[in-house]
Amino acid sequence: MNNGKKILIVEDDSAIAEIERDYLEIDGFGVEIVDNGTDGIGRGSSGEFHLILLDVMLPGADGFVVCRKLRETVDIPILMVTARQEDIDKIRGLGLGADDYIVKPFSPGELVARVKSNLAQYERLRSRSDMPAGGELKVGQIVIRPQSRRVYVRGEELTLKNKEYELLLFMLEHADMVLSKETLYEKIWGYDAIGDSATVAVHINRLREKIEDNPGDPKVIQTVWGAGYRFKA
Repeated sequence: MNNGKKILIVEDDSAIAEIERDYLEIDGFGVEIVDNGTDGIGRGSSGEFHLILLDVMLPGADGFVVCRKLRETVDIPILMVTARQEDIDKIRGLGLGADDYIVKPFSPGELVARVKSNLAQYERLRSRSDMPAGGELKVGQIVIRPQSRRVYVRGEELTLKNKEYELLLFMLEHADMVLSKETLYEKIWGYDAIGDSATVAVHINRLREKIEDNPGDPKVIQTVWGAGYRFKA
């Protein structure tokens, strides 16, 4: 088994769910399938799984509702799966706490790569240990304590989702550097085939809402038009 990793698939199309399960099991993952949103919330909240593959269109409760409910109780990667390609769906799902998005139809290889990538990024974040106990990073009014994953702005602690935290940490570590959306997508999401500008932009906007005095006129996370973003030291 892939280091004992268990994946929950929440998908009402049994043919798709079984294909996803088969390819993940071939790669060594343990897999469980549920076919509705209500069971997705129940099983996903159990603490037994390392990643959740969550379809958007579900009976009982749609994927957006399931994602929001799960984010109240679990802190694991949630990869949303949809047949719809509109950016508004991506923005909504990411805004509710999804870590990544994959659009049907997708190849089994892409699915497995996305799952592995999100798990690896999550584990890297959790196991970060290159700083001595009590160490912290500070730029301006923002303080990050990597070992405890705590973030403070003007002395007040923030609550950040996984990718928000990792994005902020990476940008702070590279303060004053211009970072393209493609670079951020590759470094934070770990999947470099196609950079997803909507995914990066949503997380940048959510960070600005939490750390900027005026998110509409950001001074800390600046947009460098045509190039990307810069964390201003």
